[in-house]
This record gives sequence, C-alpha cells and structure tokens, in this order.
Amino acid sequence: VQLQASGGGLVQAGGSLRLSCVVSGDIFSQSSVGWYRQAPGQQREWVAVQAIGGAKNYPDSVKDRFTIVRDNAKNTVYLLMNGLKPEDTAVYYCNAVHVTARARTNYWGQGTQVTVPS
Repeated sequence: VQLQASGGGLVQAGGSLRLSCVVSGDIFSQSSVGWYRQAPGQQREWVAVQAIGGAKNYPDSVKDRFTIVRDNAKNTVYLLMNGLKPEDTAVYYCNAVHVTARARTNYWGQGTQVTVPS
C-alpha cells in the first residue's frame, strides 16, 4: 500500500489549492481517508476526514474553507483549499485507515508542502 500526495505549492493569501492523494493497493473502499498537516515546531493536526460511508468532519480552523472529496473510482482523495491564510502553511499529509474485522491499519503519504506567505 502506498499513498502518493501532490499538489502543494506557494499561494498568496486568499488563494486556492487542490491537493491530491492516490492510494495504491486494494484498500481504498474499506478505508476512511483524511488530511493532516504539520507546521514547523508544532504537532501534526487533522484538517479533514471522510468516513467510509461518506461523512465528513473538519476542525473549526478550516471549516467552510477546506473540502475533502474522495473518488472511489480513482482511489484518490482530494483536499480543496480556499481562502488560504498564512497560518495554513504546513506540510500536508494524506492518511488512510484501513479497517477489517481483524485489524485497523494506518497508512500515510509522504507529505506535500503548502506555503502561504504573510
């Protein structure tokens, strides 16, 4: 299983970006998916999760600005980010939690940098 994230970059405040994460391996349909971020000197925090059944959750810091979208046909999860702020600057990681009757396994992508200059 591999998660390949892409789409990060430098964007001015107020701008938009779309992150993508392709999940290889036959786990996507049995996994909840999410995006997390880690700024320098800070702990990793979640920014969006989507359950297998489709329910989505966001922390208040990004609610109404970020949207998580899963495409089961493409084994891909996206993070649509609008109204970006300097405090959104971080390395963004995609995550898949594969759940079976026997185990719950976390998989992580390699991270993609998002920079919003102040």
